[in-house]
Amino acid sequence: MKLVILACLAAVALARPQSNPDQIDILRQETVDNGDGNFNYLFETENGIYKEVVGSPSANGAQAMRGSYRFPLDDGSIVEVTFTADENGFLPVSDAIPTPHPLPAHVIETLALVDELVRQGATWDDQGRRITRRK
Repeated sequence: MKLVILACLAAVALARPQSNPDQIDILRQETVDNGDGNFNYLFETENGIYKEVVGSPSANGAQAMRGSYRFPLDDGSIVEVTFTADENGFLPVSDAIPTPHPLPAHVIETLALVDELVRQGATWDDQGRRITRRK
């Protein structure tokens, strides 16, 4: 009889829900949808992930959004990004986003030359060869 009770207790202990070490709890979640294209939502998790977005219809019928999000890196630092998303596309702003190197002087000079040729009416074919010449 003791063996049966012990076996039942062991079965109950093994049947209990096991915690998932990869599971991250949501600390806060708020959502408002007015049904007319205006909405906002935010959520925050226990591991430091956070996102907040406000959206509204834009003048041309598209959806415009602005917001921010942040998340921790493995080294413990936090990346924060603010953004707008509208008819001009997704425009993120963050110190974590790499920026291009400045153009070398010869590239700037070449682009200025091309601009001047375009002002003079020059055109090029799809292979980059100039079609029109000065008269």
